Amino acid sequence: MQYSIREVVQRTGLTASTLRYYEREGLLCAVERNGGGRRVYGEQAMDWLGIITCLKNTGMPIQEIRRFVTLCGQGDATLEERYYIILRHRAATEQRIAALRKELEHIDRKAAYYRAACEVGTEKCLNGCEPEKRA
Repeated sequence: MQYSIREVVQRTGLTASTLRYYEREGLLCAVERNGGGRRVYGEQAMDWLGIITCLKNTGMPIQEIRRFVTLCGQGDATLEERYYIILRHRAATEQRIAALRKELEHIDRKAAYYRAACEVGTEKCLNGCEPEKRA
């Protein structure tokens, strides 16, 4: 199946300028052109967009994504290096998730505090706590 840039935008949520940027930066090499010179995205390009989006959304810098894509283009000789890139990125992602969970716990405590304050109509003397400072 082939998709126009408009269809890819609708399917992925990426902007047309982001798609062109990825192509220009060498992250997305599988983009063909039709007879009229318009971009046509096949299944391979869609798969690459999924990988690139995943890596980017989980914090991998564009330069490292470019390195990964370049290594993929070099074939089996780079399999081990790509494997270790993905393992390092996975470990970094797990660390970010752990940090976010800790922050979420803090947010949950604040939400519980404000829910209780709303129920009693004041922050004063809520569970013996000092009122929170207003920002």
